[in-house]
Amino acid sequence: MTPEHDLGRLLSGMRPELHPGRYVFTTVPAAVPPGLAPVVTVTEDEGLTLVVRREEADGAGLAYDYVAGRITLRVHSALAAVGLTAAVAAALADAGISCNVVAGHHHDHLFVPYERADEAVALLQELAERAG
Repeated sequence: MTPEHDLGRLLSGMRPELHPGRYVFTTVPAAVPPGLAPVVTVTEDEGLTLVVRREEADGAGLAYDYVAGRITLRVHSALAAVGLTAAVAAALADAGISCNVVAGHHHDHLFVPYERADEAVALLQELAERAG
């Protein structure tokens, strides 16, 4: 599949998909603890940030303060594409919904407050329809 660069096609083809479950951001000093399967890892000076299912964090005794829903934009976005993140963030910000975006090689993944995840998906679907 060829990655998409055109903003109009990126927006109209988003197809936001809400994954089941709750996800949390936590941090550990170095390596991923045994038994955890993070969906995201980020190495920072302060430690290793992990995004994991809340049940995994609870089972490992890891602290967190943000519980998120995970939305994947099913369009295959090019890493060099311009404007998708800005458009998505603006639509959610206009509704007062925080959004943490992680770009994968094929898709963008959004982490929004869990209790507003369904609303975020609906807003993104509306944005896609307007762009189409």
